[in-house]
Amino acid sequence: MAKVKLNPVLEKFQGKVGDLVFKRYGDEVVVGRSPDRSNIQPTAAQLEHQARFRQAVLYGKLVMADPDKKAVYEQAAKAKGKPVFSLTVADFFNAPVLDEVDLSEYSGAAGDPIVIRAYDDFKVARLLVTVSDSEGQEIESGEAVETLPASGRWVYTASENAAQGSTVRISVLVSDQPGGTSEATLEKSL
Repeated sequence: MAKVKLNPVLEKFQGKVGDLVFKRYGDEVVVGRSPDRSNIQPTAAQLEHQARFRQAVLYGKLVMADPDKKAVYEQAAKAKGKPVFSLTVADFFNAPVLDEVDLSEYSGAAGDPIVIRAYDDFKVARLLVTVSDSEGQEIESGEAVETLPASGRWVYTASENAAQGSTVRISVLVSDQPGGTSEATLEKSL
């Protein structure tokens, strides 16, 4: 590959100019021809990904238009050394992860903790816990609280007593800023 020192005016180019594409990789500018994709039919999976990418870009634009949300992403982008917009798009694509739901200390009594380990590449926005009986009738629900900021350890403290000798269903739903979710449902006999 040949290396050429560009005119200072051309160094500022980015994107497509005619049939040339100017790409920036760190401090370097790479110039290439625009690919000819006229005879290529995208697959269903590619079309689905393109639609999802359009949604991610739209989310990024909405964040950039909201000064409060943009400020939160700007702070994280600065710490990670990444552009703000790319961080919003990445956040859209990466749903939160629900690693573990620990029911070892939950016996169905008010005050018992349900410990959850969950994280997101940017920030978990909400972690909702629902306790139901075996028929699906809700006993209680509420939000878990993160024990230490950015620790990924969340605790939900039961507020109602469940009937001893019954089986309860615990559902956990974790969501991030763009609305990505992960969920788990476990059963425990009391």
